[in-house]
Amino acid sequence: MPERLRLVDLVNARLEQFLEQRASHLSGIADELAVFTDASSELLSGGKRFRALFCYWGWHAVAGTVNPDDLLAELDAHPDLSSIIDAAAALELFHAAALVHDDIMDNSDTRRGMPAAHRRFEREHREHHWAGSAAGYGTSSALLLGDLLLGWSDELLDAGLSRLDDADSASAARREFHTMRTEVTVGQYLDILEEVAWRDADEADLLPRAHRVLTYKSAKYSIEAPLALGALMAGGSLEQVSALRAFGLPLGIAFQLRDDLLGVFGDPEVTGKPAGDDLREGKRTVIIALARAALPAGAVALIDELLGDATLSEHQIATLQATIRDSGAVETVEQMIARSVATAIAALDDAPLSRSARAELVGLSDLVTRRAH
Repeated sequence: MPERLRLVDLVNARLEQFLEQRASHLSGIADELAVFTDASSELLSGGKRFRALFCYWGWHAVAGTVNPDDLLAELDAHPDLSSIIDAAAALELFHAAALVHDDIMDNSDTRRGMPAAHRRFEREHREHHWAGSAAGYGTSSALLLGDLLLGWSDELLDAGLSRLDDADSASAARREFHTMRTEVTVGQYLDILEEVAWRDADEADLLPRAHRVLTYKSAKYSIEAPLALGALMAGGSLEQVSALRAFGLPLGIAFQLRDDLLGVFGDPEVTGKPAGDDLREGKRTVIIALARAALPAGAVALIDELLGDATLSEHQIATLQATIRDSGAVETVEQMIARSVATAIAALDDAPLSRSARAELVGLSDLVTRRAH
């Protein structure tokens, strides 16, 4: 745990340094652009840095002959470690960009207990009594913020990869990042498509379609891709990277299944979003597909009628939550989480990875899947 905290501190320090550098650049263009680095800093002040941690431990799983405590104490003297910290921080910038865009598409009001980026800009417009639509200004500004964060994630990754001695490792890591970016983007599209086009699908296809969204929108980029990115930067072999993927994908699925449960039943104090937010947004998640498959026609009609209504009252949210619980879908999802975690941990058995990394990855598997409701 102490090492985990030191790693988070290093990533936070790098993000702060990077944003200060970009703030200096933007201030040279126009004072008004400070709003972009202010919003970025505010968004990045939260989060658990899971992607950064998995990136580091993917690297350490391969470069396990190095004493991480020594490296952490002498960051500047070890280019490989500073490179992986840059990559880990780049993943957090990429994640922040994805959150900004996701909140626009979902019309979300909050993120991490604060106003979502587009609401932040919208509020600024109203406070200054500017001309035109506050909502339109908020959306447009947040889109640009997300694009800026996406570009900055590339810059920071490139900074790290440029210091690697092995050009092949840098090239492989860059390809992994490209693949991750493509899959998250199309996964996001499949998510919004499912919200509007689910009636076109056969009932038997709703669960696999929901699982497809879960895999590409979140599971792969949350854990599998960061692990592979770190391992590739360390020059990992096919066997090593494959073992980390075999661990990372099922754990990423378990991670997102837990997130889906929190989206329906989570405490706002834990999630930073209103209770039942996924119900108002109309998310056609695995838990919804399971509930619909298990419920009688009348209850299914109730779900289909209420799901996606942004004006749902607390009573209606409670009714939907009770209906989903009565279907047995919650227990089924908990079983799926447990099986996925077991599959992930089994993939580490006899894997050609450092012993300390395997132990830490087992600990992280518990941390990312046992978040409180």
